Amino acid sequence: MQTKPNALVVMSRPSFDAHFDSARLARLADLVNLGDPVWTDDLDHPAVRARLADVEVMLTSWGAPKLTPERIAAAPALRAVLHCAGSVRGLVGEEVWRRGIQVTSGADANAIPVAEYTLAAIIFAGKKAPFLAADEERAYQGWGTVSGYGDLSNFGRTVGIVGFSRIGRRVVDLLKILGDTTCLVADPYADAEEVKRAGAALVPLEELLPRVDVLSLHAPELRETHHLIGADQLSLLPDHATVINTARGSLIDSVALAAECASGRLFAILDVTDPEPLPIDSPLRHQASVMITPHIAGSLGTEIGRLTDHAMDELARWTAREPLQSEITAEALALGLSA
Repeated sequence: MQTKPNALVVMSRPSFDAHFDSARLARLADLVNLGDPVWTDDLDHPAVRARLADVEVMLTSWGAPKLTPERIAAAPALRAVLHCAGSVRGLVGEEVWRRGIQVTSGADANAIPVAEYTLAAIIFAGKKAPFLAADEERAYQGWGTVSGYGDLSNFGRTVGIVGFSRIGRRVVDLLKILGDTTCLVADPYADAEEVKRAGAALVPLEELLPRVDVLSLHAPELRETHHLIGADQLSLLPDHATVINTARGSLIDSVALAAECASGRLFAILDVTDPEPLPIDSPLRHQASVMITPHIAGSLGTEIGRLTDHAMDELARWTAREPLQSEITAEALALGLSA
C-alpha cells in the first residue's frame, strides 16, 4: 500500500476558511497526511520549520508567503506546490524551478467566473446599461429619449478579444449565445487555425480596433504589454465603442482612456485599474461613461470552492503519479502564457 505524502496548507487564515469546509478538509485528509499544524501563513515560525523538514506537498493560496531559497532549503522533501488560486508569479521563484518542484495553478478554474463576468459586461455594454443607469438625465426616461450612445443592441455586433488566453478562449466560446456575433482576436502567439476552430478570426490589433463595438482585454501583464491600449489605439476605436478590462490595469493608458470617455466618444467597464485602487482624484472616477468594479471578476464566495476542488483533483493525480493537468513551467510563466 502506497504511503500517503506529508502535506502542509500554506495561505492566510481567511483563505483557509474559504477554501476548506469540513467536507473538503476530510477529502484532503484522505489524500495526504496532515500534521500539526495543518495550516500556516508563516513559514518562518519555529513549529512550522520543524514540520517543513518532511513536507512533500504544499497547497497554497492567497496570503501564502513567497517561497524564497531559504524557505525552500528548509523543505528538502518538497516535491510539489499546488496553488488553489490563480497566478503563482508572486509565490514561486528560481529556486523552485531549479529544484524541479512541480507547480500547478488554479487559473483554469479561476477563468470561469472571469469569463462569465466578461460576457455579462459585453451584454450590458451592448445596451449601454451601466452608463444609462449612471446618467441622471436619462436613467428614468423611456428608450425613445436616448441619443448619443450608439446602437443599443446585442445582435450582429463585433467583439474584439485581445489575448487568446484561457479566459479569452472562454469568452469567445460564451459569445456564441449572442446572435450573429463577429468575434475578432488579436494575439501574436495565437494560432490562426485554433482561433478559427474556436469560432473567431485572428487579425492584427490595428485591424481589429476600427471594427469592434466592444473591446475586451485578456492579455498578460508583461513589459511588452504595458499600455498596449494607449491614445493611438483608443483613437482607432469607433464612436460609442466600449472597452472592457478584466485582465490587468496596466494594459491601458488610464489617462488616455479617461479623456476619451470624458468626451463622450467611448465607454469603459473596468474591473482592474492602474493603479489599483484608483486615487480619489483620478479622472476615471465619477464619470457616467465609466463603470468600475473592485476586482470582483475572479473567484469569490462559493466560487472559491471550485478552486479548492481543482487543486485537490490535481493532488489526487499527483499522489497516483498521473500527469498533472495544470502544471506551470518557468518558460510559460516568463511569457505570460500561464498564471
